Amino acid sequence: MKSNKVNTNKLKISKFVYVIVFFLFILFGLSLGYRCLVDYEATKGVSISEFIQNRNIEEDVLMPERGTIYDINGNALAQDVASYTIIAYLNKDRGQDNAGNYRYVIDKEKTASELSKKIDTSYERILELLNKDAYQVELGTGGKNLSQLQMEDIKALNLPGIDFIKSTKRYYPNGDFASYLLGYTKNKELDDGNTYMVGELGIEGYYNKELTGKSGYIKYEKDGRGNIIANSNEYREDAIDGSDIYLTIDSNIQLFIENEVKKSQSNSNAEWTVMGVMNAKTGAILGYSSTPSFDPNIRNLTSYMDPLVSYAYEPGSTMKTFSYMCAINSGKYNGSDTFMSGSKTYVSARDENDTVTIKDWNNGQGWGRISYDFGYAMSSNIGVANLLENVITKNELSNCYEKFGFGKKTGITLNGEVSGDIKFTYDVEAATAGYGQGIVVSPIQMLQGHTIIANNGTLLKPYIVSKIVDSSGKTILENKREEIGTVVNKETINKIKELMRSVISEDSSTGTGSAYKMDGYDLIGKTGTASIFEKGRYLTGDGNYIYSFAGLYPGDDPEIIIYMAVKKPKDGQNYIASSVKDVIVNTSKYLSIEEKTKENKNIVLDDYSNKIVTEVKSKLEHNKIKVITLGTGNKVINQYPNKGIKVYENGLVVLLTNNYNKTMIDFNGMSYKEVKEILKLMDVEYELSGYGYAYQQNIDNGNVIDKKVIIEFKGLY
Repeated sequence: MKSNKVNTNKLKISKFVYVIVFFLFILFGLSLGYRCLVDYEATKGVSISEFIQNRNIEEDVLMPERGTIYDINGNALAQDVASYTIIAYLNKDRGQDNAGNYRYVIDKEKTASELSKKIDTSYERILELLNKDAYQVELGTGGKNLSQLQMEDIKALNLPGIDFIKSTKRYYPNGDFASYLLGYTKNKELDDGNTYMVGELGIEGYYNKELTGKSGYIKYEKDGRGNIIANSNEYREDAIDGSDIYLTIDSNIQLFIENEVKKSQSNSNAEWTVMGVMNAKTGAILGYSSTPSFDPNIRNLTSYMDPLVSYAYEPGSTMKTFSYMCAINSGKYNGSDTFMSGSKTYVSARDENDTVTIKDWNNGQGWGRISYDFGYAMSSNIGVANLLENVITKNELSNCYEKFGFGKKTGITLNGEVSGDIKFTYDVEAATAGYGQGIVVSPIQMLQGHTIIANNGTLLKPYIVSKIVDSSGKTILENKREEIGTVVNKETINKIKELMRSVISEDSSTGTGSAYKMDGYDLIGKTGTASIFEKGRYLTGDGNYIYSFAGLYPGDDPEIIIYMAVKKPKDGQNYIASSVKDVIVNTSKYLSIEEKTKENKNIVLDDYSNKIVTEVKSKLEHNKIKVITLGTGNKVINQYPNKGIKVYENGLVVLLTNNYNKTMIDFNGMSYKEVKEILKLMDVEYELSGYGYAYQQNIDNGNVIDKKVIIEFKGLY
């Protein structure tokens, strides 16, 4: 008979098993959750709390905008611009957006046809790219670096699947224009994928830190899918944009120089050409150019040396100005004293048993017995040699050169400046140094040296940056006239001006600078022809020289200094003279520099406000001043130029009357500065295109101004 008792031991085992299974399930769940939420390998050596905190924080770098480089008038010469690259989505899985628009290319033939009209890529090439088995494609080089206008033009086609990637690039709106001065930038890539610009050469390189600014960052929390968590904490430090740099150069004067340098280079087929113009009273560089040059947008360089500061060469006879200046300032110079020109013999610097003969440039013929003054005008080498024998010592000459700024860097804020070399030991070396052979100088040193003449004996420091303004609008640097020291007396300057004026003679038999003579322009200066030392010897033969000219204008009270040098041109000084004269004429007109001579009468303008128009006009025209009246009113309410400005014969005065009806005037031939000031006076909306002198306007003279005034300029008038 079976027993009815329940087996209690079996029941107790079953409960124990359940408990074990339950705890195993909990342990498995925790382990699974841990592995799902946290990558085990990534937490080795890191606490879980720290790992979770870091896993939920994302940090993005905020890149600053690079500062803009402007000329003295606020015209942008280098700036950041938005650049766009076309991309085409090809994958049909992109489907349609909420509005039903396709998000991939539907009609490849039509798309290729439309885009080939807008970018520099052929229909066949675009179609080939669109037929690729890819999620998305770029459309070749023609689809890159598009401007904002190009992007908007293509976007207006409403082509399905066409989109754009935006980036920033450095843009130089004038292309090959002041290129060595501006320099260029290259893009560098950070570890996080961001790119930033690094400046090289010129202002871009020297002031890279100031232009770059400082990057910022943003930290935010995200969920496991990488999405930003709403209402979560955000930590942000904004980027600080780069500072803007305002140069001393004037784009109009720069254009005059660029035109002449390129013309001279083209005509002469020279190895290189360099020209610089400086404000004689401040040391500010108004413009400089050189060949060969390059376009910083495409960086087609053939040399990384900035000719203004990096070229060092034997200057030739332009150095005689400083040798004579040293002799005159010694107090022992008498320009009427004479010497026998032609040639002079010295003991050789290499062998005391040997001799060296130096000669005047006319094959040693000279001009017989002549005065020191005439020797300067005719650029006699023997004249300088005799100064070093009878007036000053070689040590005095060496000390003078150093005081005048040679043999050391000027300190101008451009990379690659060289110091040159003015060392000499023997008598013959001193003699040749006196006429610019056996020593080397740079163009910027020649410009700086002539500030002594323009400032009654005071040497100025040259500068190229007018001011630097940070992203908040605060001026953090401003450069002005900086005096290095007074190095010669005023009497010396008066005499050297007299000698430099004698060079620019109408008669080539009384001065070497007859090619630089211009009626009505008091240009003073000195010509130079230097032999070229290459491969252990001086070159011989036609054209194997460096020809140069250094001048000041106007001679009595100089406002600008000009220096030009050309290596191995096919026709010597002729190309320099033509270029120098054109730059002087155009710059003089643009800056309203007029001769301070008896032939040129001038008046100082009064304040003509509330004066009778006809009376003011009659008075000005009586003094041979051209007058333009704006409107038909009987009283003057404003004027250009303002009170206190000196206006010379054939100058221009504009009078705004009390009944101005917005009638257009003829701007043809006016300078950029004149046009800008007059348009401000007229109180009309305007746009100026180009540099130089006005030659075209969109509203005819006498018509009512009913739209934006557009004036176009070109380099020469």
